[in-house]
Amino acid sequence: MEFLKISTKSSPASIAGAIAGMVKDGVPVNLQAVGAGAVNQAIKAVAIARGFLIPVGLDISCSPTFADINIEGHDRTAIKIAVLVHHISQNTTL
Repeated sequence: MEFLKISTKSSPASIAGAIAGMVKDGVPVNLQAVGAGAVNQAIKAVAIARGFLIPVGLDISCSPTFADINIEGHDRTAIKIAVLVHHISQNTTL
């Protein structure tokens, strides 16, 4: 499974654009972040992406899980975030 890898230096607006584009194209979206700063950027990106998607009848939520990964020979714990898509009617208020 492919992941968008998020770092503390990632731009939430840029990630949000990628998330929104993938959702509109029907591509599954999964994020991977290591560290509090990266998780913060990822969650901000999901919030921003909601603003891009709600006007076109789509909403998203996320489901985080822990994952053990290996980075350059070191074992680390990552947060993997599955982005879930919801179709909404134009009459829905959020």
